[in-house]
Amino acid sequence: MELIKHCMVKPGSKVKLDERDADDTFGIHRDDDAMTGKLDKLSELQRLLYADHKHALLIVLQALDAGGKDGTVRHVMSGVNPQGCEVTSFKAPSSEELAHDFLWRIHKAVPRLGNIGIFNRSQYEDVLIVRVHKLVPKSVWSERYHQINAFEHSLVENNVAILKFFLHISKDEQKKRFEERLTNPKKNWKLSAPDFEERKCWDDYIKAYEAVLRKCSTEWAPWYVIPANDKWFRDFAILSIVVRTLEQMKLKYPAPAIDLSKVSFD
Repeated sequence: MELIKHCMVKPGSKVKLDERDADDTFGIHRDDDAMTGKLDKLSELQRLLYADHKHALLIVLQALDAGGKDGTVRHVMSGVNPQGCEVTSFKAPSSEELAHDFLWRIHKAVPRLGNIGIFNRSQYEDVLIVRVHKLVPKSVWSERYHQINAFEHSLVENNVAILKFFLHISKDEQKKRFEERLTNPKKNWKLSAPDFEERKCWDDYIKAYEAVLRKCSTEWAPWYVIPANDKWFRDFAILSIVVRTLEQMKLKYPAPAIDLSKVSFD
């Protein structure tokens, strides 16, 4: 699938985000019927995943502020049954979470077999914001890349497929979205003082993300860089990759638990 080829980060390869066009759609034009078809397919596959109960799917969403993580969850997952889908948003760790290793709170939120789990931010915050703001020494956060890789490998070996998406927006697009939040009363609530402070660290975050993409795109859990200035394309690309991944699981409805030939409603 060409879309996957364009977006997937080859394990071990270097990524320069300024060389990737956040406006790119790889020649794919808006097609709402195609989007509807993908949403219907995801709904069908989710039912199969839930019934089969042998696999789980973990979707990791990372982006700079205003990158579209919430919008992605809202649109891509609009047709799934909430009973089989869990969304976890990782904020600053609590005192209890800080008293454990950094992956403790992450492992607790991994979806159970049969379910789709979505991480809005994730274990990668511990090599992103922690690195940019020097919350722990480099000797600590630099060891976390291989710890994360080992953690994800363990999940995959236990039938949890992992899809990791970096929603790539340009600095100009982020400014445009911030300005919209500032002028649109329905979006004012999304703004916070840290947003503007974090924007000053744009270059540092880009370097931190490039390190994540280089060190943590693996054969078992690759990263996908999704051009995300165009929101429709962002959703379509992620939806396409999610559907393809579920199709490759070869899911089946389980056999009935009873002998149907002996069932009578008389």
